[in-house]
Amino acid sequence: MKFFERIGRWVLKGISASGDYAILNFNTLKYTFKRPFDIKNWFKQMERIGVNSLPVVFLTALFTGMVLALQIYGGFKRFQAESMVGAIVGIALSRELAPVLTGLMVAGRIGSSIAAEIGTMKVTEQIDALEVMGVDPVHYLFVPRVFAGTLMLPLLVGLADLIGIYGGYFLVVNLFHENPYLYMKNVYQYTETWDVVSGLIKSFAFGYIIASVGCYKGLRTKGGAEGVGKSTTEAVVLASLAILIADFFLSKLLF
Repeated sequence: MKFFERIGRWVLKGISASGDYAILNFNTLKYTFKRPFDIKNWFKQMERIGVNSLPVVFLTALFTGMVLALQIYGGFKRFQAESMVGAIVGIALSRELAPVLTGLMVAGRIGSSIAAEIGTMKVTEQIDALEVMGVDPVHYLFVPRVFAGTLMLPLLVGLADLIGIYGGYFLVVNLFHENPYLYMKNVYQYTETWDVVSGLIKSFAFGYIIASVGCYKGLRTKGGAEGVGKSTTEAVVLASLAILIADFFLSKLLF
């Protein structure tokens, strides 16, 4: 009986958490279009999530493109189809690898940061102080972060597409001495506009997931410094799982 009681408690806890998360998302969307607009804070969050994530996204995309080209070249050489490496690198990066890997890297860097920041404010009662002063925490804290995450991730993914394709170009041309014109020609010929657009659509959803989950876990933080650490870890794990699950359903919907 204790086993079933435990299962029941987990189910009820999951339903309660889902309801809280849905309400938080509804309030965030409601306050997004409500004055006053804290433009300075919005740009600050865009710099934090977008500009400051450039180094990690650059390295991730560059080495992903090179590894992808390396693996594809070895396989395609068996069929004398080395010239198609550029086409496969372009399609794989724009459709799948750039959105998902960028989302996971930003979830680790920004999702944890948002959860730690808001969680610290929660346990030190700064959020309670905001409410006492008549400032809504959702309007003041969540909206700029969720807006910045949703807007900046597609820009990072677009950049990751270009860097990853160049990484494959660099490896194929300099290591395997293949024709650079043929590589780029196949990238342009076989990577369709919808491949790039569908990846950007995914990245809008991933950016929203990362920021909203970080805000939610931060707001639900309890138990001092230990609770902040727990919320930070849970934010990264939950956002990463949500990205992978959302990727499956979005891929099914878009293709």
